[in-house]
Amino acid sequence: MEFLIEYGYIGVFVASFLAATILPFSSEVVLTGVLLAGAAYWPCMVAATLGNFLGGMSCYWLGMLGKVEWIEKYLKLDPSKLEKVQNWIKDKGSWMGFFVFLPGIGDFIAVALGFLRANIWIVAISMFLGKAIRYWVWMEFVYKVQDML
Repeated sequence: MEFLIEYGYIGVFVASFLAATILPFSSEVVLTGVLLAGAAYWPCMVAATLGNFLGGMSCYWLGMLGKVEWIEKYLKLDPSKLEKVQNWIKDKGSWMGFFVFLPGIGDFIAVALGFLRANIWIVAISMFLGKAIRYWVWMEFVYKVQDML
């Protein structure tokens, strides 16, 4: 992770992108290292949020590669019930994209939203907001701890 810290904003972007994919990776470590090395607040915020957002959207697109017929075939789900779930996801459930930032389950949420063909625009907006708020809270936490030391 040190080599990513040495690359500054680009390292933050790459770490954030990787952390949002199905790979186990912590962008917070790299972001904290870059911040503590004296990097500017807003470029770090932009690099982390954009990287994590694009990584999350790649999970969404990965889910879109799946076939809905697989759910019917392997999970023995009634097509009419599946259609109801898809309609709910398209209308209201797309806002679940906000929670893609959650560790452990966020990747699954993004893949599921893609698989169920959730509204891409609502998913993108809500995912971006969730990820931006996550990094804002983390960066504020890092600065508060740094001030205490």
